[in-house]
Amino acid sequence: MPLDLTIAIPAKNEQADLLACLDAIGTDFAQQVVVVDSGSTDATPEIAQGWGAKVVDFAWDGQFPKKRNWFLRNHRPTTQWVLFLDADEHLTPAFKDELRATLPRTEHVGFWLHYTIYFLGRELKHGYPLDKLALFRVGAGEYEQIDEQGWSELDMEIHEHPILNGSIGTIRAKIDHRDFRPVHHYIAKHNEYSSWEAKRFLARKAEDHGTLTLKQKIKYRLVNSPMAGPAYFLGAYVLMRGFLDGSRGFAFALLKLSYFTQVYCKIQELKQVPSQSSTQTNSHI
Repeated sequence: MPLDLTIAIPAKNEQADLLACLDAIGTDFAQQVVVVDSGSTDATPEIAQGWGAKVVDFAWDGQFPKKRNWFLRNHRPTTQWVLFLDADEHLTPAFKDELRATLPRTEHVGFWLHYTIYFLGRELKHGYPLDKLALFRVGAGEYEQIDEQGWSELDMEIHEHPILNGSIGTIRAKIDHRDFRPVHHYIAKHNEYSSWEAKRFLARKAEDHGTLTLKQKIKYRLVNSPMAGPAYFLGAYVLMRGFLDGSRGFAFALLKLSYFTQVYCKIQELKQVPSQSSTQTNSHI
């Protein structure tokens, strides 16, 4: 019998990954599977419909809400639970078994989920884990409301997390995050992410602190320092034993060091923008 669960898959031009993601879910696991499509120009909608998933179309206007919150507000699932899943994320048999055993009897309103990480074609076994709060009860909350002003073209919540009313548990079995895209894609993606992070850092309000996760609090404490990148490297490569992944672990930790250094540099750059504009104005007087 299917779980009282809706699986929502935000997508845009995901024809290469979507069918395998859907097949890993299976037709008897969740009551509903929905693909939230951002104007794909490839066969993503046709693949979803051919498999039996529902397709809803999303067009972002650059303001709140982004894709996940928009779906929760405009296509509220009729099931008790909702799981947000990316097209390159595969539900494993162990994960599905744990959900079947957990959801019907839990008192939690949400769950942290763990994911595999692939780099240079193979799974990384060490370093910082990848986890997301991507499974929660419908109506228990929604993703952070951040009123960005055209900070990026990211139409989906990436670093925003759900704010839930109730206790949160953890699902131990991992979702297989089969991201095998090339390094140039990774670098371009994180260049955009770091720009968003810098603008988010400077736009924070005092009242935001109470809704941040522990990981976010640590991150925002560090990223205003040039030591953010080295601190991440030492944590991932030494404390979390990334060195056991050999040269791939070293290279991955270096890329993360670069990412957090980018965030720091962009924060400092943005802080200088008003003074630069003033200087340019005065030079024409």
